[in-house]
Amino acid sequence: MSAGRVLAATHSVCPECLRRVPAQRVARGDSVYLQKSCPEHGAFETIIWRGPPAYESWAGLRLPLLRPGASGPSDCPWDCGLCDHHQQQTCTALLEVTQRCGLGCAFCFADAGRVPGPDPSLETIRGWFHKLLAAGGPYNVQLSGGEPTLRPDLPQIIALGRSLGFGFIQLNSNGLRLGNEPGYAQALQEAGLASVFLQFDGVDDAPYQALTGRALMDIKLATLESCAQAGLGVVLVPRLAPGVNLHQAGAIIDLALRHLPTVRGVHFQPVSYFGRHPGPPGDEGRLTIPDILRALEEQTQGRLRVAHFQPPNCENPYCSFSGNFRRQGSELKPWAKPAAGAHCSEPRPAAEGALRSRRYVARFWAGGGLATEPASEDRPGLGGWEEHLARLQAQTLSISGMAFQDAWSLDLERLRDCCIHVVHPDGRLIPFCAYNLTDRQGRSHYRPARPAAAAERP
Repeated sequence: MSAGRVLAATHSVCPECLRRVPAQRVARGDSVYLQKSCPEHGAFETIIWRGPPAYESWAGLRLPLLRPGASGPSDCPWDCGLCDHHQQQTCTALLEVTQRCGLGCAFCFADAGRVPGPDPSLETIRGWFHKLLAAGGPYNVQLSGGEPTLRPDLPQIIALGRSLGFGFIQLNSNGLRLGNEPGYAQALQEAGLASVFLQFDGVDDAPYQALTGRALMDIKLATLESCAQAGLGVVLVPRLAPGVNLHQAGAIIDLALRHLPTVRGVHFQPVSYFGRHPGPPGDEGRLTIPDILRALEEQTQGRLRVAHFQPPNCENPYCSFSGNFRRQGSELKPWAKPAAGAHCSEPRPAAEGALRSRRYVARFWAGGGLATEPASEDRPGLGGWEEHLARLQAQTLSISGMAFQDAWSLDLERLRDCCIHVVHPDGRLIPFCAYNLTDRQGRSHYRPARPAAAAERP
């Protein structure tokens, strides 16, 4: 590993054995690398920031959540559940309702569809909902997998969650059944679904052929039409891979604009190397937050600018970016103009950031029917203000991105700030990147072991 300016010390894991090891963030030029060394498997270096904007300029100001007993020892990331050292509340809870899937994507954090086990029962899922309530919920919920629409009882799962007080339920889906089966999107909406987190990798068939082995553009557009007819909000979720579809990021934004107000947002996810992936990554196989922001500015001819985007209010600032925009004709106008050259403000408590994020998502990622409690004699509506918010919602596009961490890039300081938690089959809440973490051979600490027939990666 070459020399550089040490920015901070932290901890990570060894990609070969997942042993916890010391690490440091090191700057060379306008790039930042995570360096670490395992006593058995040697040194590793991974790029985590390829600027500009400058790494230091992205640091957020947030007062961490402090839990009773947090002064005790920690074996992070192997004692999650959540432990007393975790510094953020749950914002979104993922419930994996199946490991079955009809696709065999090149990148899949769940390694779904490879000899999956049985689906959890409805009563097991009821128990998960109750665990979330006992942990401080109701939180925003995403039903995930695998492909949840393969379950015939998915409407019942949604209705169950709504009956227990979960006001915002989102479906993480490839969209195949939604686009192919007339009336299915409507059935999910009537059960209480608010939003679809739709895998959407590009604007023509080339990215889908590269990432899934299938031409899927027509079915993706059919899914958008089905969701529009059912009044479901849609968030497009492009998995961005170098050399595959980064060049279509701006075109995806243009497509989202054409499909407002059905499309509520675009959430970019640069590929991470856990679960199923083509092989160990080099730096050329990674996209960092600055790479995506600069691509958006270049591909939209400056209609979107790097300065329009901010670090998150909820998770660690180096995990994601977001910007909220209002459509004016064919243009996108940011909600607020940031201070010149800065992303700073008064520090806010972490719990406040989680609450603000939950409320924003429930309001602006939902479809025509807002995911809020209806007005009643005890809880009157907001009259004209509610109508104004509905009009604002219809013209708002959220643009965001999340840089997940794998065994090469994991920084335990970032992990302790995670607000996206997966409900483990035993009911524990596990930070997303810890739950999905796999070593170089595909072995996981938290995910239930795959059947023996699927244990070896081909």
